[in-house]
Amino acid sequence: MKHYSFEEWLQYVNDEVNEKTKEDLENHLYTCDQCLTQYLLAVEAGEPSLPTLSDSSGFTELVMAEVSKQKTMVPDTVRNLNTISIVPSVPDTKIDTKMKEKPFYQQAVFHYLLAAAATLLLTFSGVFQSLAAYANSIDKLQIQEKKPSVTEGVINKTFAWMDSLEKKEANKK
Repeated sequence: MKHYSFEEWLQYVNDEVNEKTKEDLENHLYTCDQCLTQYLLAVEAGEPSLPTLSDSSGFTELVMAEVSKQKTMVPDTVRNLNTISIVPSVPDTKIDTKMKEKPFYQQAVFHYLLAAAATLLLTFSGVFQSLAAYANSIDKLQIQEKKPSVTEGVINKTFAWMDSLEKKEANKK
């Protein structure tokens, strides 16, 4: 990848390069961070020679007025995907003062109220108490069906074996 020098970027900023070179430099900026840094330094160095705006807010309003007057062309792919026709389009820059209201059942408040009502209904009908009783009965069954663990079985057999060894020793004496 070729990197352009600071002087080349300064010439670009001062519009002292031909169209082909200008296009090459612009395309190169999309792919090279190092040259983008050089370009920004060249813009800062060439800033005093650039014209200044005396009324920036007036300029902004003038540009926005021109943009709203201008009709841009956008591709129309809704009707036919094989052929793209160009249709005029005006950008929507106006802010609607009246927002379209959603129906009540689509608002978050409705959903919260519905959840609260369902919770109260389930609470007062005793569903949660029956769930707690069911969980308690399952716990009792597990406690009643307590099986000795493998470790306890090994320990019991080991002690039984040691006791039998002690009895044999006692019988030999």
